[in-house]
Amino acid sequence: MGLSAIFVRWAQAPGVVSSFYRMAIATVAVGAPFAIRMYKGYWPPWSALRLALLGGIFFAADLAAWATGVVLSGATNPTLMANTAPVWVGLGAMVLFRQRLSPAFWVGIVIAIVGAALVLGLEQEGQVIGSLLGLLAAVFYAGYFLVTQLGREKLDSLSYFWFAAMSSAAVLLLLSWGLDQPLSGYPPTTYLTFVAMALTTQIIGYFAISFALGYLPASVVAPTLLGQPVITAILAGALLGETLGSSQILGGLGVLAGVLVVVRSQQDSRN
Repeated sequence: MGLSAIFVRWAQAPGVVSSFYRMAIATVAVGAPFAIRMYKGYWPPWSALRLALLGGIFFAADLAAWATGVVLSGATNPTLMANTAPVWVGLGAMVLFRQRLSPAFWVGIVIAIVGAALVLGLEQEGQVIGSLLGLLAAVFYAGYFLVTQLGREKLDSLSYFWFAAMSSAAVLLLLSWGLDQPLSGYPPTTYLTFVAMALTTQIIGYFAISFALGYLPASVVAPTLLGQPVITAILAGALLGETLGSSQILGGLGVLAGVLVVVRSQQDSRN
């Protein structure tokens, strides 16, 4: 999943368009089993289906904001901001699931906010917007995790994955039309990048997340993605020539440390 932002940069297409193809290709690629099952009369209960569709809407909003941020600001910082999702997962769990939050949780939030402020304060004016979009994506990403935790109680991982992906693709298609972003006219390398992004990041990466959320709570699964911005930063330096200053690295480590404190506090509260 650390390759996600690299593919978006390589595609050289609007973020919403890249996200649409990512979800549309993934939907088609795993759609055959469902076409056969639905032909034989399979249809999930509406209570389960609506959770999958809602999860897909959250995920579409997450991808649209994050990918646009990557196009504007580069691969690393929007991805870093998007991975503050565990903070928002914790707050959402407090509101929706009445989960208690320990003092350590709030300490972690303060550390993450200070780190994020340091990163944002060192960016150029045009790049700040991209990183803020990454932060907005984190909120939608958290919504996806919380809804998926509920949805996986009612649907198997492959079923949830496919219906959510179909919902995301439909929303991203509407967004592309609404923003007047062309879906065609790109060079062949761009379409190959779309395919690679769908097969690796979406089908392999997010199917694994959907599977895990059937057995573990969102507050445990989300933090495992903290390695993503680190891998993205390493790959962005090697493949895209994007470099970070020492102060930005310090701020990024602050964000990750704060999120880690948040995660530990949630795990301790369940023990």
